[in-house]
Amino acid sequence: MESISFEEITEDTLYIALEMINSNPEYNLLEHGKEMRTEKDLRLELLNERTTSVFIKLDDTYIGVIDYLVNNPKDNQPWLGVFLIHRDYQGYGFGSQAYFQFEKQLLKKAGEVIRIGVLKENRIASEYWEAKGFSYYQTTFNENGKEILCLEKRV
Repeated sequence: MESISFEEITEDTLYIALEMINSNPEYNLLEHGKEMRTEKDLRLELLNERTTSVFIKLDDTYIGVIDYLVNNPKDNQPWLGVFLIHRDYQGYGFGSQAYFQFEKQLLKKAGEVIRIGVLKENRIASEYWEAKGFSYYQTTFNENGKEILCLEKRV
């Protein structure tokens, strides 16, 4: 059986994260208004003081990216910012396996609730997270004026 693990994203491995993110141009277009992201974009998003960014690894292979806050100062809850599986590894259950393992690790640090914001028009993501036990609790807007569905999971 394959083993899922997590590894911190660093300046030296940022190019790998860029390849993961850019394997999903539809997501990039929906989320950021462009199909391809740059290293500069990801440096700002993933290598900062506020969030923690890790690779999802399947044995020794990088298959995805997670960016999260252990404690969001706005509500004192943990938040998932990015949870993305490389296009080549989607549809095999690796994302679900990685999420549930990640959830256990995060809840040890953070308590009983995990939150995530999903663009209202991203029905695939909403359905994915609802299938993982998340439920809607409010709507808000991002800095670009797009509607965000706030979902949470209480464990």
